[in-house]
Amino acid sequence: MNATEPEVKNTVKFSELPALGADLDGGEFAGIHTKPDGTHWAVSRLPGFGSKLTHKLAIADAKERGGELPTKAVAAMVVVNLKVDPGWYWTGEEYDASDAWFFFSDGYTGISSKSAAGGALAVRLIQITA
Repeated sequence: MNATEPEVKNTVKFSELPALGADLDGGEFAGIHTKPDGTHWAVSRLPGFGSKLTHKLAIADAKERGGELPTKAVAAMVVVNLKVDPGWYWTGEEYDASDAWFFFSDGYTGISSKSAAGGALAVRLIQITA
């Protein structure tokens, strides 16, 4: 990490969460996601996006930017709470060995071949503490 990159946080206090769309850990705060295990996570949408990428390359692109592809649930929250550039983007969720889920900037989700060329919108999940 060089001096111009923001420090990546592992946790954030609930009382310190910013308003929707405000800066959080180098991205825009998109809301709170609760995982199946009951833990709560702040979602930060990272700047920029990759385009014309296979699913595998989209995963790598998100990782290079310090994040991951969103799940379908997190993608829906990002689309509802923040402005998303028109297009379609991969999620991190596979449908089967050859297909994966994607979402459009209008919130529609579907399934496509992992070899198709889609976008990569990266998010960072930061665990919320009391």
